[in-house]
Amino acid sequence: MRSEWALFWAEFAGTALLVAAGVSLVILDFGSGSPVAAAIPSEAARRALTGFGFGCVGALIAISPLGKASGAHINPVVTLAFWLNGTMRGRYAVGYVAAQLAGAVAGALPLLAWGPIGASVAYGATVPGAGVGAWTALAGETATTAALVVGVFVFVGHARLRRFTPLLFPALYALMVWAEAPISGTSTNPARTLGPAVVSGVWRAFWVYLAGPVAGTLLAFSSHRLTWLRKFEVEVSKLYHFTHDPHGVLCRDRRRAPGSGGG
Repeated sequence: MRSEWALFWAEFAGTALLVAAGVSLVILDFGSGSPVAAAIPSEAARRALTGFGFGCVGALIAISPLGKASGAHINPVVTLAFWLNGTMRGRYAVGYVAAQLAGAVAGALPLLAWGPIGASVAYGATVPGAGVGAWTALAGETATTAALVVGVFVFVGHARLRRFTPLLFPALYALMVWAEAPISGTSTNPARTLGPAVVSGVWRAFWVYLAGPVAGTLLAFSSHRLTWLRKFEVEVSKLYHFTHDPHGVLCRDRRRAPGSGGG
């Protein structure tokens, strides 16, 4: 039981760091009165910069001791994808999701320190863009989450790419936030949406940020199983430190666990 709580604690802390640091970048780049807007007038450029920074935060968590402990899912849909793939037991998946949601709320509390600058963008809450309907935002969340999960499965399932999995996130999020953020805010993570919603009280179209990521995960998993993508065989539920699984709960079969990258 103690070992299980170590995994859950790592997911709690990792998700809290993702929200606190990653969403702070959103506030810094787009909050009213922030000097970044004056230095970089182009919203598109700031979106790309924000996405890149957010992806860097996720990558650093993946290679950190927290990522070594739990695999750095820090997103309920990543856990869902690995569970569907059969590389994670159900009771651990439930514990991961609970820890991620709680961690997101804890990580959102420091965002209040941004004061009026944070309040001007609802502390990074994700809502459909101006003039964008909920169903369009749902499509955006579905597409971007599918891209995330397919990317993770391709990298983790490829022997030569596996060790570079954390490097996927800065580039992918820079592209997705640049292109899609005006539609839905590019959450791709129900926990990331929950934390700012709690501290800001902004819950508009919250269902989109639950249904869209889940739909995107199911779409990605189906594509992985039913198309040429199935050649990328995922046998471990980690984003780095692939050989570290002392509890034997993050691999389909520890004897067949990938042996490259991250120690």
